[in-house]
Amino acid sequence: MTNANDANQQAGRAGRFGEFGGTYVSELLVPVLKELETEFEKANADAAFQKQLTYYLTKYAGRPTPLYYAENLSRRLCEVESRKLAGNQSKSVKIYLKREDLLHTGAHKINNTIGQVLLAKRMGRKRVIAETGAGQHGVATATAAALFGLECDVYMGKEDTERQSLNVYRMKLLGANVRIVESGTQTLKDAINEALRDYATNFKDTYYVLGSALGPHPYPSIVRHFQSIIGTEARQQVLDAEGRLPDALVACVGGGSNAIGLFSGFMDDGKGDRNTDRNVRMIGVEAGGKGVSSGKHAARISGDGKKGVLHGTLTYVLQDNDGQIRGTHSISAGLDYPAIGPEHSHLHELKRAEYVSVTDEEALDGFHLLAETEGIIPALESAHAIAYLRKLVPQCGKDNIIIVNLSGRGDKDVEHVANVQGKSFKFY
Repeated sequence: MTNANDANQQAGRAGRFGEFGGTYVSELLVPVLKELETEFEKANADAAFQKQLTYYLTKYAGRPTPLYYAENLSRRLCEVESRKLAGNQSKSVKIYLKREDLLHTGAHKINNTIGQVLLAKRMGRKRVIAETGAGQHGVATATAAALFGLECDVYMGKEDTERQSLNVYRMKLLGANVRIVESGTQTLKDAINEALRDYATNFKDTYYVLGSALGPHPYPSIVRHFQSIIGTEARQQVLDAEGRLPDALVACVGGGSNAIGLFSGFMDDGKGDRNTDRNVRMIGVEAGGKGVSSGKHAARISGDGKKGVLHGTLTYVLQDNDGQIRGTHSISAGLDYPAIGPEHSHLHELKRAEYVSVTDEEALDGFHLLAETEGIIPALESAHAIAYLRKLVPQCGKDNIIIVNLSGRGDKDVEHVANVQGKSFKFY
């Protein structure tokens, strides 16, 4: 019998997750994407490619990443909740962090870029391009390009370059050309627009390293595959530590690569699978910005998104009544995007995953909470997932286990947070 996870992967290889996904691109790119799909499948079946990928993920990027029991964070949140309970009742929840922030370059993005740049070399490409929002995918692409000796151009919206100036400098140090995009909202959406234009023009010698589980087929499946190592590791690690599966998984969701990477290891552990009585909740946290009711947010599923096509894929998209793409807002550049990966839309329709949102203010609280309790400064993207714990812990039963994917570290965000909170900040 084919299990749910296998069925979802097969659907992804066919270009669809339920009704979502597809390849809505110009005729010029269709054969290019077909070639990419074929080469990706060949690479997956090639033991030499897999050996090379494993070598660089372990010896260079730093896998496996630890699953860390955040005892102080757990205690803090449980104490707050226990004070609300009557009598001698107490809340006992264990929160584990999947420490993707400890990877080389500081985020989960390196899992995908090493895989895709190796694929680019296999295909004989001399140049790679990428889009970036928070800059972490840009840094990871520039890193892999430097490692494997390829030219690299990274497209980044002007607004994002200003709030992520440290990562702009890191990309330049790594030898990449940072192409500043001044059209549209000057954020991630517009960076992807320019990267796709470049790809359509220069595909003969250029490979597009798309950074999240979105875009036209086969990119959502490629990114899912390279990020699935997160969930594979986390599943075994929690079984080793606790002897059982967690009750809930939490991850921030922009395009959705870190979340789908974690979720992939637990996809069949839900109510919908008749072969198990386990029920691992999967919770994706979107950017609530100034609040969903304000219209200044990036909550596609938990907000007011509708089905539509953006960047070559059918998914949930923030759009106006005429079907035009709406502007978005988030304190986090990496979550500031009007669409969500198609597999997440499918998981929402299946009711296998839940999608919620937290505001900028709540994300800042999560940013400080983790720093003060565990001595770990999270990326603002990851801080959204931490922030949601204040709402999730009260829902939990006694002795519940939660895994949070700490998708990146917050060095890149310190100056931005200081500026937002009105504090003078300088690099020394």
